[in-house]
Amino acid sequence: MSDSAEEKTLPATEKRKREARERGQLPRSRELSTAVVMGAGAALMIGFGNTLGSRALSFMQNALRFDAARLDDPSRLPAAIGEAMLAGLLMVAPIMFATFFAALVAPMLIGGWNLSSKALQPDFSRLNPITGLGRMFSTNSLVELAKSIAKFLIVGLIAGISWWGSRGELLGLGVEPSTQAIGHGVGLVASTFVWMCAALGLIAFIDVPWQLWSYAKQLKMSRQEIKQEYKQSEGSPEVKGRIRRLQAELSQRRMMEKVSSADVIVTNPTHYAVALKYTAGKNRAPVVVAKGVDTVAAAIRERAAEHRIPLVEAPPLARALYRGCDLDEEIPARLYAAVAQVLTYVFQLRAWRGGERPTIPKVGDVPGGEPDPAPPAA
Repeated sequence: MSDSAEEKTLPATEKRKREARERGQLPRSRELSTAVVMGAGAALMIGFGNTLGSRALSFMQNALRFDAARLDDPSRLPAAIGEAMLAGLLMVAPIMFATFFAALVAPMLIGGWNLSSKALQPDFSRLNPITGLGRMFSTNSLVELAKSIAKFLIVGLIAGISWWGSRGELLGLGVEPSTQAIGHGVGLVASTFVWMCAALGLIAFIDVPWQLWSYAKQLKMSRQEIKQEYKQSEGSPEVKGRIRRLQAELSQRRMMEKVSSADVIVTNPTHYAVALKYTAGKNRAPVVVAKGVDTVAAAIRERAAEHRIPLVEAPPLARALYRGCDLDEEIPARLYAAVAQVLTYVFQLRAWRGGERPTIPKVGDVPGGEPDPAPPAA
Protein backbone atom coordinates (compact mmCIF):
# COMPACT_ATOMS: atom_id res chain seq x y z
CA MET A 1 0.00 0.00 0.00
CA SER A 2 1.42 3.39 -0.98
CA ASP A 3 1.97 6.08 1.62
CA SER A 4 -0.58 8.85 1.65
CA ALA A 5 -0.41 12.36 3.09
CA GLU A 6 -2.13 11.20 6.27
CA GLU A 7 0.62 8.63 6.83
CA LYS A 8 3.43 11.17 7.26
CA THR A 9 4.42 10.03 10.71
CA LEU A 10 8.24 10.03 10.46
CA PRO A 11 10.29 13.03 11.61
CA ALA A 12 11.80 15.24 8.93
CA THR A 13 15.32 14.56 7.74
CA GLU A 14 18.06 17.17 7.88
CA LYS A 15 17.72 17.70 4.13
CA ARG A 16 14.00 18.38 4.48
CA LYS A 17 14.66 20.88 7.30
CA ARG A 18 17.37 22.58 5.26
CA GLU A 19 15.07 22.94 2.24
CA ALA A 20 12.30 24.34 4.46
CA ARG A 21 14.73 26.89 5.86
CA GLU A 22 15.75 27.91 2.33
CA ARG A 23 12.08 28.54 1.57
CA GLY A 24 11.82 30.73 4.66
CA GLN A 25 9.72 28.18 6.53
CA LEU A 26 10.74 28.37 10.18
CA PRO A 27 9.00 28.05 13.54
CA ARG A 28 7.87 31.49 14.64
CA SER A 29 5.88 32.79 17.60
CA ARG A 30 4.33 36.23 17.23
CA GLU A 31 3.36 36.10 20.89
CA LEU A 32 6.99 35.68 21.91
CA SER A 33 8.10 38.56 19.67
CA THR A 34 5.35 40.81 21.04
CA ALA A 35 6.25 39.96 24.63
CA VAL A 36 9.96 40.67 24.02
CA VAL A 37 9.28 44.01 22.30
CA MET A 38 6.84 45.15 24.96
CA GLY A 39 9.20 43.96 27.69
CA ALA A 40 11.99 46.08 26.21
CA GLY A 41 9.66 49.11 26.15
CA ALA A 42 8.58 48.51 29.74
CA ALA A 43 12.19 48.15 30.92
CA LEU A 44 13.11 51.42 29.21
CA MET A 45 10.16 53.25 30.74
CA ILE A 46 11.03 51.95 34.21
CA GLY A 47 14.72 52.84 33.88
CA PHE A 48 14.41 56.17 32.09
CA GLY A 49 10.81 57.17 32.78
CA ASN A 50 11.66 60.40 34.57
CA THR A 51 14.12 61.42 31.86
CA LEU A 52 11.59 60.73 29.12
CA GLY A 53 8.94 62.66 31.05
CA SER A 54 11.21 65.67 31.44
CA ARG A 55 12.06 65.62 27.73
CA ALA A 56 8.36 65.38 26.85
CA LEU A 57 7.55 68.35 29.11
CA SER A 58 10.36 70.41 27.61
CA PHE A 59 9.24 69.49 24.09
CA MET A 60 5.64 70.56 24.80
CA GLN A 61 6.76 73.85 26.39
CA ASN A 62 8.98 74.73 23.46
CA ALA A 63 6.34 73.73 20.92
CA LEU A 64 3.61 75.80 22.59
CA ARG A 65 5.78 78.83 23.30
CA PHE A 66 4.69 81.78 21.18
CA ASP A 67 7.44 83.65 19.32
CA ALA A 68 6.20 86.91 17.85
CA ALA A 69 9.30 87.27 15.68
CA ARG A 70 8.16 84.34 13.52
CA LEU A 71 5.04 86.30 12.55
CA ASP A 72 7.21 89.03 11.02
CA ASP A 73 9.36 86.54 9.11
CA PRO A 74 7.28 83.57 7.80
CA SER A 75 10.42 82.04 6.23
CA ARG A 76 11.52 80.99 9.73
CA LEU A 77 8.51 78.70 10.17
CA PRO A 78 9.93 75.71 8.18
CA ALA A 79 13.09 75.84 10.30
CA ALA A 80 11.02 75.94 13.48
CA ILE A 81 8.97 72.96 12.31
CA GLY A 82 12.16 71.05 11.48
CA GLU A 83 13.59 71.77 14.92
CA ALA A 84 10.38 70.56 16.57
CA MET A 85 10.40 67.34 14.51
CA LEU A 86 14.06 66.70 15.33
CA ALA A 87 13.41 67.29 19.04
CA GLY A 88 10.46 64.88 18.94
CA LEU A 89 12.54 62.28 17.10
CA LEU A 90 15.36 62.56 19.65
CA MET A 91 12.81 62.20 22.45
CA VAL A 92 11.39 58.91 21.15
CA ALA A 93 14.74 57.63 19.73
CA PRO A 94 15.61 55.53 22.83
CA ILE A 95 12.22 53.78 22.69
CA MET A 96 12.54 53.18 18.94
CA PHE A 97 16.07 51.82 19.32
CA ALA A 98 15.13 49.55 22.23
CA THR A 99 12.08 48.09 20.47
CA PHE A 100 13.98 47.71 17.19
CA PHE A 101 16.78 45.82 18.95
CA ALA A 102 14.22 43.64 20.74
CA ALA A 103 12.52 42.88 17.41
CA LEU A 104 15.88 41.68 16.04
CA VAL A 105 16.66 39.56 19.09
CA ALA A 106 13.21 37.91 19.35
CA PRO A 107 13.63 35.64 16.27
CA MET A 108 16.87 34.25 17.73
CA LEU A 109 14.87 32.72 20.59
CA ILE A 110 12.94 30.42 18.21
CA GLY A 111 14.02 29.55 14.69
CA GLY A 112 16.88 32.04 14.41
CA TRP A 113 17.58 34.55 11.68
CA ASN A 114 17.14 33.44 8.11
CA LEU A 115 17.80 35.33 4.87
CA SER A 116 16.01 33.46 2.09
CA SER A 117 15.74 34.68 -1.50
CA LYS A 118 13.12 32.02 -2.25
CA ALA A 119 10.79 33.54 0.34
CA LEU A 120 10.85 36.81 -1.64
CA GLN A 121 9.87 35.19 -4.93
CA PRO A 122 6.20 35.56 -5.96
CA ASP A 123 4.01 32.56 -5.29
CA PHE A 124 1.00 32.72 -7.62
CA SER A 125 -0.53 29.64 -6.02
CA ARG A 126 -1.53 31.90 -3.13
CA LEU A 127 -3.88 33.74 -5.51
CA ASN A 128 -6.08 30.66 -5.74
CA PRO A 129 -9.31 31.56 -3.83
CA ILE A 130 -10.06 27.91 -3.01
CA THR A 131 -6.64 27.47 -1.47
CA GLY A 132 -7.09 30.74 0.39
CA LEU A 133 -10.40 29.62 1.84
CA GLY A 134 -8.78 26.37 2.88
CA ARG A 135 -6.11 28.29 4.77
CA MET A 136 -8.74 30.56 6.38
CA PHE A 137 -10.68 27.62 7.80
CA SER A 138 -7.70 25.39 8.55
CA THR A 139 -6.86 24.13 12.03
CA ASN A 140 -3.91 26.49 12.23
CA SER A 141 -6.07 29.53 11.38
CA LEU A 142 -8.65 28.58 13.98
CA VAL A 143 -5.92 28.19 16.57
CA GLU A 144 -4.49 31.60 15.64
CA LEU A 145 -7.96 33.16 15.92
CA ALA A 146 -8.50 31.59 19.32
CA LYS A 147 -5.09 32.82 20.46
CA SER A 148 -5.84 36.37 19.28
CA ILE A 149 -9.16 36.45 21.14
CA ALA A 150 -7.58 34.96 24.26
CA LYS A 151 -4.68 37.40 24.07
CA PHE A 152 -7.02 40.37 23.71
CA LEU A 153 -9.16 39.26 26.64
CA ILE A 154 -6.23 38.41 28.93
CA VAL A 155 -4.17 41.51 28.16
CA GLY A 156 -7.22 43.75 28.30
CA LEU A 157 -8.30 42.24 31.61
CA ILE A 158 -4.82 42.66 33.10
CA ALA A 159 -4.59 46.26 31.88
CA GLY A 160 -8.06 47.03 33.22
CA ILE A 161 -7.26 45.56 36.61
CA SER A 162 -4.00 47.51 36.76
CA TRP A 163 -5.63 50.81 35.86
CA TRP A 164 -8.56 50.20 38.21
CA GLY A 165 -6.17 49.56 41.06
CA SER A 166 -4.39 52.84 40.30
CA ARG A 167 -7.52 54.90 39.73
CA GLY A 168 -6.79 57.06 42.78
CA GLU A 169 -3.34 57.94 41.54
CA LEU A 170 -4.68 58.60 38.04
CA LEU A 171 -7.23 61.07 39.40
CA GLY A 172 -4.53 62.71 41.50
CA LEU A 173 -2.35 63.47 38.47
CA GLY A 174 -4.53 66.50 37.69
CA VAL A 175 -3.59 68.34 40.87
CA GLU A 176 0.13 67.55 40.80
CA PRO A 177 2.76 69.90 39.34
CA SER A 178 3.44 69.27 35.64
CA THR A 179 6.94 67.81 36.08
CA GLN A 180 5.86 65.53 38.89
CA ALA A 181 2.63 64.52 37.13
CA ILE A 182 4.44 63.50 33.93
CA GLY A 183 6.99 61.37 35.81
CA HIS A 184 4.24 59.83 37.94
CA GLY A 185 2.14 59.11 34.84
CA VAL A 186 5.05 57.44 33.07
CA GLY A 187 5.57 55.25 36.14
CA LEU A 188 1.91 54.20 36.12
CA VAL A 189 2.12 53.36 32.41
CA ALA A 190 5.32 51.38 32.99
CA SER A 191 3.69 49.45 35.83
CA THR A 192 0.75 48.56 33.59
CA PHE A 193 3.18 47.56 30.84
CA VAL A 194 4.93 45.18 33.21
CA TRP A 195 1.68 43.40 34.02
CA MET A 196 0.76 43.27 30.33
CA CYS A 197 4.20 41.83 29.49
CA ALA A 198 3.71 39.19 32.18
CA ALA A 199 0.40 38.21 30.57
CA LEU A 200 2.02 38.10 27.11
CA GLY A 201 4.90 36.07 28.52
CA LEU A 202 2.42 33.50 29.84
CA ILE A 203 0.75 33.32 26.43
CA ALA A 204 4.18 32.98 24.73
CA PHE A 205 5.11 30.21 27.19
CA ILE A 206 2.14 28.25 25.86
CA ASP A 207 2.50 29.31 22.22
CA VAL A 208 6.19 28.45 21.69
CA PRO A 209 5.79 24.66 22.30
CA TRP A 210 2.70 24.71 20.08
CA GLN A 211 4.60 26.41 17.24
CA LEU A 212 7.49 23.96 17.52
CA TRP A 213 5.10 20.99 17.49
CA SER A 214 3.12 22.43 14.56
CA TYR A 215 6.31 23.09 12.58
CA ALA A 216 7.59 19.55 13.18
CA LYS A 217 4.20 18.16 12.14
CA GLN A 218 4.22 20.14 8.89
CA LEU A 219 7.63 18.73 7.95
CA LYS A 220 6.86 15.09 8.79
CA MET A 221 7.54 12.62 6.01
CA SER A 222 6.24 9.29 4.84
CA ARG A 223 8.45 6.26 4.33
CA GLN A 224 8.15 6.66 0.56
CA GLU A 225 9.36 10.27 0.75
CA ILE A 226 12.36 9.25 2.83
CA LYS A 227 13.22 6.47 0.36
CA GLN A 228 12.87 8.88 -2.55
CA GLU A 229 15.06 11.46 -0.82
CA TYR A 230 17.68 8.80 -0.11
CA LYS A 231 17.71 7.80 -3.78
CA GLN A 232 18.12 11.42 -4.87
CA SER A 233 20.91 12.19 -2.42
CA GLU A 234 22.76 8.88 -2.29
CA GLY A 235 21.80 7.42 -5.65
CA SER A 236 19.67 4.42 -6.56
CA PRO A 237 20.84 1.15 -4.92
CA GLU A 238 20.70 -0.55 -8.34
CA VAL A 239 22.94 2.10 -9.89
CA LYS A 240 25.34 2.03 -6.95
CA GLY A 241 25.49 -1.78 -7.15
CA ARG A 242 26.27 -1.62 -10.86
CA ILE A 243 29.00 0.95 -10.22
CA ARG A 244 30.55 -1.29 -7.56
CA ARG A 245 30.46 -4.24 -9.96
CA LEU A 246 32.12 -2.21 -12.69
CA GLN A 247 34.77 -1.00 -10.27
CA ALA A 248 35.43 -4.57 -9.13
CA GLU A 249 35.69 -5.75 -12.75
CA LEU A 250 38.08 -2.94 -13.62
CA SER A 251 40.21 -3.66 -10.57
CA GLN A 252 40.30 -7.37 -11.42
CA ARG A 253 41.21 -6.58 -15.03
CA ARG A 254 44.14 -4.45 -13.91
CA MET A 255 45.22 -7.18 -11.50
CA MET A 256 45.15 -9.77 -14.27
CA GLU A 257 47.34 -7.57 -16.44
CA LYS A 258 50.00 -7.64 -13.70
CA VAL A 259 50.07 -11.45 -13.69
CA SER A 260 52.14 -11.40 -16.89
CA SER A 261 54.96 -9.60 -15.06
CA ALA A 262 55.01 -11.97 -12.05
CA ASP A 263 57.96 -14.26 -11.26
CA VAL A 264 55.97 -17.16 -9.81
CA ILE A 265 52.41 -18.25 -8.99
CA VAL A 266 51.98 -20.01 -5.64
CA THR A 267 48.91 -22.26 -5.71
CA ASN A 268 46.84 -24.43 -3.37
CA PRO A 269 46.69 -25.95 -6.16
CA THR A 270 43.01 -25.35 -7.05
CA HIS A 271 41.41 -23.00 -4.50
CA TYR A 272 44.14 -20.34 -4.02
CA ALA A 273 46.56 -18.61 -6.39
CA VAL A 274 48.97 -15.80 -5.47
CA ALA A 275 51.29 -14.08 -7.98
CA LEU A 276 54.63 -12.80 -6.63
CA LYS A 277 57.16 -10.45 -8.19
CA TYR A 278 60.59 -9.52 -6.89
CA THR A 279 62.81 -6.76 -8.33
CA ALA A 280 66.29 -6.75 -6.86
CA GLY A 281 67.41 -3.32 -5.76
CA LYS A 282 63.88 -1.92 -5.87
CA ASN A 283 61.95 -4.05 -3.39
CA ARG A 284 63.09 -5.23 0.02
CA ALA A 285 60.89 -8.30 -0.33
CA PRO A 286 58.66 -9.91 -2.99
CA VAL A 287 55.40 -8.09 -3.76
CA VAL A 288 51.95 -9.65 -4.22
CA VAL A 289 50.75 -8.44 -7.64
CA ALA A 290 47.62 -10.65 -7.90
CA LYS A 291 45.67 -13.09 -5.77
CA GLY A 292 42.33 -14.90 -5.83
CA VAL A 293 40.29 -17.94 -4.92
CA ASP A 294 38.29 -20.43 -6.97
CA THR A 295 37.33 -18.82 -10.33
CA VAL A 296 39.75 -15.92 -9.92
CA ALA A 297 42.51 -18.36 -8.99
CA ALA A 298 41.73 -20.37 -12.12
CA ALA A 299 41.95 -17.21 -14.23
CA ILE A 300 45.32 -16.37 -12.69
CA ARG A 301 46.63 -19.85 -13.50
CA GLU A 302 45.38 -19.58 -17.12
CA ARG A 303 47.02 -16.19 -17.49
CA ALA A 304 50.25 -17.57 -16.05
CA ALA A 305 50.19 -20.49 -18.50
CA GLU A 306 49.82 -18.08 -21.44
CA HIS A 307 52.95 -16.21 -20.35
CA ARG A 308 54.87 -19.33 -19.22
CA ILE A 309 55.13 -18.25 -15.59
CA PRO A 310 56.07 -21.10 -13.21
CA LEU A 311 53.39 -22.47 -10.89
CA VAL A 312 54.51 -23.84 -7.54
CA GLU A 313 52.11 -25.90 -5.45
CA ALA A 314 52.53 -24.89 -1.80
CA PRO A 315 49.09 -24.98 -0.12
CA PRO A 316 50.16 -23.62 3.31
CA LEU A 317 52.14 -20.77 1.74
CA ALA A 318 49.38 -19.93 -0.75
CA ARG A 319 46.82 -19.67 2.04
CA ALA A 320 49.16 -17.58 4.20
CA LEU A 321 49.95 -15.18 1.33
CA TYR A 322 46.29 -14.79 0.39
CA ARG A 323 45.16 -14.08 3.96
CA GLY A 324 48.08 -11.99 5.17
CA CYS A 325 48.99 -9.79 2.18
CA ASP A 326 47.18 -7.09 0.24
CA LEU A 327 47.71 -6.34 -3.42
CA ASP A 328 50.88 -4.41 -4.28
CA GLU A 329 52.13 -5.06 -0.74
CA GLU A 330 55.42 -6.68 0.26
CA ILE A 331 55.14 -10.04 2.00
CA PRO A 332 55.58 -10.04 5.82
CA ALA A 333 58.89 -11.05 7.39
CA ARG A 334 57.41 -14.27 8.80
CA LEU A 335 57.03 -15.60 5.23
CA TYR A 336 60.53 -14.66 4.00
CA ALA A 337 62.03 -18.14 4.46
CA ALA A 338 59.21 -20.00 2.68
CA VAL A 339 59.04 -17.54 -0.22
CA ALA A 340 62.84 -17.58 -0.52
CA GLN A 341 62.70 -21.36 -1.19
CA VAL A 342 60.15 -20.81 -3.96
CA LEU A 343 62.04 -17.94 -5.61
CA THR A 344 65.32 -19.88 -5.42
CA TYR A 345 63.66 -22.68 -7.35
CA VAL A 346 62.30 -20.20 -9.94
CA PHE A 347 65.67 -18.52 -10.48
CA GLN A 348 67.37 -21.92 -10.75
CA LEU A 349 64.74 -22.97 -13.27
CA ARG A 350 65.43 -19.89 -15.38
CA ALA A 351 69.14 -20.65 -15.37
CA TRP A 352 68.64 -24.34 -16.16
CA ARG A 353 69.95 -25.30 -19.60
CA GLY A 354 69.90 -29.08 -19.41
CA GLY A 355 71.13 -31.79 -17.15
CA GLU A 356 69.29 -32.37 -13.92
CA ARG A 357 66.14 -30.23 -13.57
CA PRO A 358 65.87 -28.24 -10.28
CA THR A 359 63.77 -29.94 -7.64
CA ILE A 360 60.51 -28.29 -6.66
CA PRO A 361 60.85 -27.24 -3.00
CA LYS A 362 58.67 -28.81 -0.33
CA VAL A 363 57.34 -25.87 1.64
CA GLY A 364 56.23 -26.93 5.09
CA ASP A 365 53.76 -25.32 7.47
CA VAL A 366 53.93 -21.52 7.63
CA PRO A 367 52.17 -19.10 10.01
CA GLY A 368 48.69 -18.29 8.73
CA GLY A 369 48.63 -21.21 6.29
CA GLU A 370 46.21 -23.42 8.18
CA PRO A 371 43.51 -25.10 6.06
CA ASP A 372 40.02 -23.62 6.01
CA PRO A 373 37.72 -25.12 8.67
CA ALA A 374 35.42 -27.84 7.43
CA PRO A 375 31.73 -26.90 7.15
CA PRO A 376 29.53 -28.15 10.02
CA ALA A 377 27.75 -31.42 9.48
CA ALA A 378 24.18 -31.12 8.31
